[in-house]
Amino acid sequence: MSEETFDAAVTVADLAHEVRSKNAGPFWVTMELFMHDSAGYRIVADEAFLNEDVIARLYHVDAGEIQFFRIPSLNIVKISFPRTTPQGTLCDRDMHSGQQHVPLAQLRVPVTA
Repeated sequence: MSEETFDAAVTVADLAHEVRSKNAGPFWVTMELFMHDSAGYRIVADEAFLNEDVIARLYHVDAGEIQFFRIPSLNIVKISFPRTTPQGTLCDRDMHSGQQHVPLAQLRVPVTA
């Protein structure tokens, strides 16, 4: 995607009804993207835009451990990956993973021709 241009004003959050994160057990985080419509879904579901390498870069996790669940009939993309710190440990700064969605929500969307 290095040759694509990005619209600084449009983010994943702008295309979504809701972007959220939550625990998927004490060792995993799940991100959920509830898109407004099929057009927004097509953008975030596109593996050229949002894939394991992008999530690995945003969250400093191993790309090989990231799981994507694309649900076109509901315009939803779910992403799960191991927590960098297990829930409830001394270094856990977000017990319920409720604030982990922010980097994903702020991801800029490529400009389409």
